[in-house]
Amino acid sequence: MHSTLRASRAGCGASSAVRGPVASVPAKLAHSKRFRGSAQVVRADPTASGDVELWELHEELLREIEERKQHQARLLDQLNSIQVPSINTPSPTFTNNAPRMATMAPPPPPAAPAAPSSSSSGSSTFMPPKPPAHRQLERLKPVAQPQPSAPPPSFAQQVLQPVKPQQLMTPPPVQAPPPRPQQPVYEPYQPDQGAEDAPPAEPPLAGENVMNIVMVGAECAPWSKTGGLGDVMGALPKAFARRGHRVMVVAPRYEIYDDAWETGIRRIFRVMNQDVEVGYFHAFLDGVDYVFVDHPSFHFRAKDIYGGERQEIQFRCALLCKAALESVWHVPCGGIAYGDTNTVFIANDWHTALLPVYLQAHYRDYEQMKFSRAVFVIHNMAHQGRGPFVETEQLELPDNYREVFRLYDPIGGEHMNIMKAGLQFSHRIVAVSEGYAWECQTQEGGWGLDAIIRENTWKLRGIVNGIDYKEWSPMSDPHLTSDGYTQYDMDTLAEGKRQCKMALQKELGLPVDPDVPLLGFIGRLDYQKGVDLIRDSHGWLMGQGAQLVMLGSGRADLEADLRSMEASNRDKTRSWVGFSVKMAHRITAGVDMLLMPSRFEPCGLNQLYAMAYGTVPIVHAVGGLRDTVTPFNPFENKGTGWTFERADAEQMRHAVGNALETYRKYRPSFRDLQLRGMAQDLSWDHAAALYEEVLVAAKFQW
Repeated sequence: MHSTLRASRAGCGASSAVRGPVASVPAKLAHSKRFRGSAQVVRADPTASGDVELWELHEELLREIEERKQHQARLLDQLNSIQVPSINTPSPTFTNNAPRMATMAPPPPPAAPAAPSSSSSGSSTFMPPKPPAHRQLERLKPVAQPQPSAPPPSFAQQVLQPVKPQQLMTPPPVQAPPPRPQQPVYEPYQPDQGAEDAPPAEPPLAGENVMNIVMVGAECAPWSKTGGLGDVMGALPKAFARRGHRVMVVAPRYEIYDDAWETGIRRIFRVMNQDVEVGYFHAFLDGVDYVFVDHPSFHFRAKDIYGGERQEIQFRCALLCKAALESVWHVPCGGIAYGDTNTVFIANDWHTALLPVYLQAHYRDYEQMKFSRAVFVIHNMAHQGRGPFVETEQLELPDNYREVFRLYDPIGGEHMNIMKAGLQFSHRIVAVSEGYAWECQTQEGGWGLDAIIRENTWKLRGIVNGIDYKEWSPMSDPHLTSDGYTQYDMDTLAEGKRQCKMALQKELGLPVDPDVPLLGFIGRLDYQKGVDLIRDSHGWLMGQGAQLVMLGSGRADLEADLRSMEASNRDKTRSWVGFSVKMAHRITAGVDMLLMPSRFEPCGLNQLYAMAYGTVPIVHAVGGLRDTVTPFNPFENKGTGWTFERADAEQMRHAVGNALETYRKYRPSFRDLQLRGMAQDLSWDHAAALYEEVLVAAKFQW
């Protein structure tokens, strides 16, 4: 056995092709696919047929290894021929002439199976002879790995790093590396070619006078309304917004409003010596933020806003004023609170007269809200918030402020007057018409505060109210689209007015006659509105062959008078006790003339609605009625209605007589009266521009 092993080692180390004796391998092992490329050692079959078959097996394995190397080289050449997008970072270089992608040495040839010894002393295993040395050096020597001299590859180099050969045993599909992300290029703005021709954006109508405006009132249409104040609170803020101001309206939340949402803001105030928690609800309509103060004392008061005991009303008013002042800091209208810079509060009537007082006593005296101002608007001087002076202790004010509320009235004696304090602490005062601003300075129109008004004349101005044409316009009135009514304008006035008149007569059960003069009245039934003057002249009117339609509610005795007038002349008079918005619009459109014999009228809105609908007003020349209705001059064919100078039934009958005669005998002149009324600009936009001048003056008053 030892001699056989020496002969085998000598044959493997020789450089010639002389083959030494080798052990035989089973025939089936030469054809086994699992045997190829493996390094397993199997036991020789003693029945094998010599070393020739073993050498042939070695030759076959070497050929397969060579074919595999050539196949891998072709794959590497194909990979290197792929065009890769250039990147600024250079690729690593190699120092030899090897292919660009490094190759791996093939696995060593498998070991030959052991052959049995020729000795008779048993069988044993041994390694097969090695192939010639020149074949080992030529075919089995691994290729040296290149050593790059460049620094560690960057991310871009890693993207292009060659794939290792062992990963290509089963070649995967080759894909190009992802493109390098493009960096954004920022270039200066270049306007479109047509932008030069486009008109520039219009600045706000208010220009540099744009400010934050907060209107505060006890009622606001359409959510709550008892009179003209509700209309003002609903329409004037929209006109401010159209001029570019940021506008907020603060009013109580009397009911559940579908379009107002809970803000989640809760605040605690000290009101009449008790802690009170309130919430805020918010709605955004027509460019205006409507903020509603929520507290149980306001709930279910929509039908009786000013009802209850005196101290109950005073509690609600004080709470509303304090909540309104804090709303600019805490209610995030549109996500941003108004703040106290460049802000003007507009308080309306005595219900909010405490706001200017609280602004000064609780904030400005402590260096807070230094750039906020308060403007007070007088809608009705007859209501002033009077009470015993001792009740000023419940207003949470210092003693020196309490004295401002003190007023001595020859009729009522010494008392607390809330409107008096509001007038004195406000930065500007507005009356709702120029005529009413003058009347407030008289003993008859000042209601005990005429001296205070005269002392503050320097900050007083009269501005006539307007109307909202979206709600009051015969061209778009939704109440004139059914039951025989029709919408009309100045061009179709004659036909439209005639059709609405006949529809109104039919709806109310009056004889349908488009030629009979039809008069109307819409308003609150009380002494101020002069309903008793109509009652005292009712018989005379019926004798003139006119028809009369009345709509309103109020004092029980006056309601009874309306029913009595209808009962005595059912073929000429109709009385609607109560109030209906739809009927108010239809009466305004259907009647020929509207009666407004008010004893005093700060401004009045019904006469404005009437002129917008081509209805001629007959008014007592007082307050805002004097400012808005120009007396008819038949000689110059000028004017917009008829007026009388004294609140007297005889005076009213004289004016109505002239109107009836013009209607019957001088119809073209009457038609011109209607058209002149419709041609006027009665919108709130004009009034808002005048209010803006007052707000700017308050802004620059330190």
